[in-house]
Amino acid sequence: MASVPDTNLTLDQFYSLAAGHLPAKDLPLVEKACAFVRERHGDKPYKYGGTFLQHVTAVAAILVSMKMDMATIVGGLLHGTINEAVASLAEIQEIFGPEIANIVDGTTRITNVRYTAAAVGQVENIRKYILAMGSDIRVLLVRLADRLQDMSMLSAAAEAERRYKARETMDLYAPLAARIGIEWLKRELEDSSFSYLYPEDYARLSRQMDSTLDERQAYVDEVIGILHGKLKAGRVEPVRITGRPKHLYSIYKKLIAQKITVDKVYDKVAFRIIVRTVRECYQALGVIHADWPPVPGRIKDFISVPKANNYQSLHTTVSGPHNHFIEIQIRTEEMDRVAQEGVAAHWAYKEGQQVSRNDARLFRDIKQIVRNLQEVEDPNEFMESLKSELYEADIFAVTPKGEVRELPRGSTPIDFAYAIHSDIGDTCVGAKVNGQIVQLKYRLQQGDIVEILTQKNEHPKRAWLQIVQTARAKNRIRQYCRRVEKERSLKLGRELCERELKKNGVSLQALVRGGQLRLLLKALHCSNLDDMLIKVGSGRLSLSAPIRALQPEACAAPGGERHGEEKREPPRQSGAHAEAPTSGSVALDNIPDMPMKVSRCCHPIPGDPIVGFITTGAGLSIHRAECPNLLATSSTRWVEVTWPAALQQNYNTALLIRAERRKGVLANISSSISADDAEIVELNARTLQNGAEIDVLLSVRDLDHLGLIMQHLRQMSEVVELRRR
Repeated sequence: MASVPDTNLTLDQFYSLAAGHLPAKDLPLVEKACAFVRERHGDKPYKYGGTFLQHVTAVAAILVSMKMDMATIVGGLLHGTINEAVASLAEIQEIFGPEIANIVDGTTRITNVRYTAAAVGQVENIRKYILAMGSDIRVLLVRLADRLQDMSMLSAAAEAERRYKARETMDLYAPLAARIGIEWLKRELEDSSFSYLYPEDYARLSRQMDSTLDERQAYVDEVIGILHGKLKAGRVEPVRITGRPKHLYSIYKKLIAQKITVDKVYDKVAFRIIVRTVRECYQALGVIHADWPPVPGRIKDFISVPKANNYQSLHTTVSGPHNHFIEIQIRTEEMDRVAQEGVAAHWAYKEGQQVSRNDARLFRDIKQIVRNLQEVEDPNEFMESLKSELYEADIFAVTPKGEVRELPRGSTPIDFAYAIHSDIGDTCVGAKVNGQIVQLKYRLQQGDIVEILTQKNEHPKRAWLQIVQTARAKNRIRQYCRRVEKERSLKLGRELCERELKKNGVSLQALVRGGQLRLLLKALHCSNLDDMLIKVGSGRLSLSAPIRALQPEACAAPGGERHGEEKREPPRQSGAHAEAPTSGSVALDNIPDMPMKVSRCCHPIPGDPIVGFITTGAGLSIHRAECPNLLATSSTRWVEVTWPAALQQNYNTALLIRAERRKGVLANISSSISADDAEIVELNARTLQNGAEIDVLLSVRDLDHLGLIMQHLRQMSEVVELRRR
């Protein structure tokens, strides 16, 4: 297992370390890299203490201890040269070749990633990290070694920096280390982060563990002695048996999850039995269970069903000596090597070896993560997807051909289908679990054998979003739904606009030819014609808005005459579609210090064109521009207003829905609204001769949010008519 080397390691000591690992043919380039960083970095200080040269030397030494190839080790040695402006990428490529230059370039591009839990505004930086990882996993390995070295010196940083780095490490780097199978590195990063994030809890738990050190060591020696005796009696000759304390953060999580004190954690020590063959693994498990009863649900066979990162081992928790629970892992020497080194144990091309089937699957899975995340545009969805991709699987389900898929607890056959391939998920129509037909909302169990039934012309269903668990499935379903909604909105918007413009003697083609379209799009804040049509079709842009923006010139008939009687128009709304409170006083953007109330007769929401009406003694009443009550008043009391710029509150708006009389229609409508993250404030339904009429008062964010809700409601077969009140 690798460890954090002394930060005072000299370049000569590092070179000796590398010479003991790498073949002789690689050493001249390592020696050249040592001379290069010594010359370029000199005695420049490092931000957390010591010199920059000591830092990069320690990072490269970690990579040596991980048994990485020469290109990765030299990449670690050179990883700070570009950021520190002591060398250019072209110079690195010329001296050390394109392979090493690509590794250095990859680590440089992700060095300045700033992580936040919400990640809004930071998605592109996080995305760079993921893309760099997918292009060459060695970029990630160098970055992990760099972070491990930083964490060992972080006590010298300011408190805010310590907490920031620790949170980033806990949320991003430690899960990535686990995802590529380097468990020791994950543990080191988690414990370091734990010490900075919760220093008092860390110190207290450390003291408690240290106070029982002699007692635990005596218990470890006792159990190892008993295990040797039992295995020998069962004709199993172990290569070695070890006992180690669990790392502090894993114990801390157990204390929090189970709400217990440290004296109630009986499996503080994990024992590992290393044998020669797979057969002996199962023999050893049988010997242990013959005398020590296993804890139900705590037996896991990762040999028959390896993890995605190729980890293999038998796990069991038993009631051992003195009725203490102990965790035991049983594996072969090769399995132990893979468990310790993770992806580094599979670095086939470092020696030009042929990639094994398991190795190919591992790298394919990592690249699939990258592809999945590349497709996600929304910042919140991106972070949800990233966390989902880095989860530790709760269950393992198997295809009829024996291929294993790791999934979070609560996953469905749809999640399983998308885990196999996106096309299989898209065309899924049913599933068999253990030979029996099940519903698609069935929750998969450990070891289920799942067969997915597909049909060529089928497509994802929006309702699936309510039952799937994995980000991979959610992203694919959302993409399809958005594509369909966009196509429908574009078609509907075109039809509506053509029809409305025709009433005024104008057509879309005429607007394009005459040059008015560019001005129209600018007035409506639309990027192009399709953008405007989609917004109209989805309800995010009022159909009257294009007509109002064109008046009076563009909608005039030949000869200057207008079609139809000219109607009195309220002042046009301008400004950003921002949020305003539903009641109370607020300073309007263009009318400071004026009390304002949002009218309940038309329920305007951000995005609606609005007009202020000067009331008697009660300030302004804000109405939608087309509100009948407003239009019935004197225009001399109208005031042009804009929405305030930065308020965070939802708004009430009313819908009228006419629907067919079907069983469950109210439940379906409520479910659709809830799925779009809106709250039903009030709902009243009336039975009619040919159907039902439903009044719904909703709490929404803005016009875009309402448009999305209305679009989805219109897609329901039972909805006959839908409009705002």
